[in-house]
Order: sequence, then C-alpha cells, then structure tokens
Amino acid sequence: MTNPFVPILVMMAVAAALTFGGIGASAIIGPKRYNRVKVANYECGIDPTPRAGRAARFQVRYYLVAMTFIIFDIEVVFMYPWAVTFSELGMFGLIAMLSFIVLITVPYVYEWRRGGLDWD
Repeated sequence: MTNPFVPILVMMAVAAALTFGGIGASAIIGPKRYNRVKVANYECGIDPTPRAGRAARFQVRYYLVAMTFIIFDIEVVFMYPWAVTFSELGMFGLIAMLSFIVLITVPYVYEWRRGGLDWD
C-alpha cells in the first residue's frame, strides 16, 4: 500500500513546477522595455502627485466603493456553506439565513438610495 499523502505531494510538486516554470518563462521571453509610465505608481485611476496639500489626496469615494465591495463579497462567502448544508439545517438554517439576508439588505438599500453605487 502506498501512503495516502503521495498524490497530494505530487500535485503540490506539479503546481510548484508550473508556477516557477511560468515565472521563469515570462522572465526570459517577456519584453524588457521599461519607461517612465510603466514603472510609475498607479492607484484608483488617479495619478499620484508628489505635491503636499489637498491636491495630493485621493478622494474618499474610491475607498468607500472598495469597502462596499468587501462587505457584499463577504455576504456571498457566508452563503456558500449554507447552500451546501441546506438540507441538513432544516427550518432553523432557513430562518437564520433569511434573517442574515434581511440584515445585509438594509445597508445595501441604504447605499443604493444614497447613490454610493453610481459610477459617474
């Protein structure tokens, strides 16, 4: 009999070989033309400025959109285990998930009505 961990180790070795092989191939084959625009810092669609003061600050709206995405992304992550064990949880699981959905829908509606999801 073989060790049950051998297939996992083989899979990890293949994954590591593909990872390092891809990185090595891109370093060898990839273009090496660097210019000022390519190596410049870039964040949220706004070019950072070295000046101090109000002009150098990013708008808070970008960070609010990121936080909104994180909050509603976590909602979906919590729904996956519930969906997998839905038949085993019974009525308690259904009520718990419905209350969770209602609790997360309230800030979503607030954000929507406030205009936080508009991209203008």
